[in-house]
Amino acid sequence: MTIVFESILPVFLLVILGVALRRSTLVDQGLWIGLEQFGYYFLFPALLFSTLAKADLAGLEADATAVATVGSVTLMSAALLSAWPLLRRGGISGPTFTSVFQTATRWNAFIALAVAEKLFGTAGLSLTALVMALLIIPINFYNIAVLTWFGGGSRGIGFFFLKIITNPLIISSALGILFNLTGIELYEPVMTAVDMLASASLGLGLILVGAGLKIADALNPSIPVLFAVVLKLIVMPVFMVGSSALLGIRGDALLVIAVGAAVPTAMNGYLLAKQMGGDAELYASVATIQTAASFLTIPLVLFVTGYVAAG
Repeated sequence: MTIVFESILPVFLLVILGVALRRSTLVDQGLWIGLEQFGYYFLFPALLFSTLAKADLAGLEADATAVATVGSVTLMSAALLSAWPLLRRGGISGPTFTSVFQTATRWNAFIALAVAEKLFGTAGLSLTALVMALLIIPINFYNIAVLTWFGGGSRGIGFFFLKIITNPLIISSALGILFNLTGIELYEPVMTAVDMLASASLGLGLILVGAGLKIADALNPSIPVLFAVVLKLIVMPVFMVGSSALLGIRGDALLVIAVGAAVPTAMNGYLLAKQMGGDAELYASVATIQTAASFLTIPLVLFVTGYVAAG
């Protein structure tokens, strides 16, 4: 358990640094919005492309991993959509529902990659990259669909597909997988530049996670906030680890999947909530509590998964 805490601690120290810098006078407050956009449109896509294009996916249990991870996210999505009539009668608005949905299904790959690399090295990065490749398109498809339908913004098939095909995370993931599977090699100086950009993404990405957190809003959480926290940090790991174990995945592979399931939601969903009529303030509150709570729940999930993985 100690090694897990020590592996996760550097990740959360950078998140705390982001919290502190956002509230200090050392950095111009107008810089953060630009950094968030830079991270979303350039840093994280560079990391996704670089990791997926060069990942050694041979020998990984891709079929079982696909069924377990995509199946778990799909099951969570279907359960939430089925619960919408009940939630609406309970006073949950459409925009609020979109943020509960997003924070229950999205996962912070910055944190997942950092923890997986610290615990399992290159093999952890490769398997996390595989999980990213499998999940990023369905997760964004589901979430953009929900935001389009339940948010306060525009609706329509054309608008929906425009958001899908212009999503920088989907584009970079698709290109990375294409280069990996076809053996295409990017011109070396260009690839070096992409790698340099990608190497900056993890540290800065974790600082941006901290900068985006809303500490004051988290001190008095509402029922929707707590509901989303339980769904992401408890229910999702049970779904994903349980289905992976049933499909025969064991050892470090199962532990890496557990990391992906146990991390808090991604901050890029906050930008989507602002752009597409979701409840951005609720999203920020959920992300704050999930990030703080995950410092305890990630080791717990890994501790329990360790017994399953050994079997």
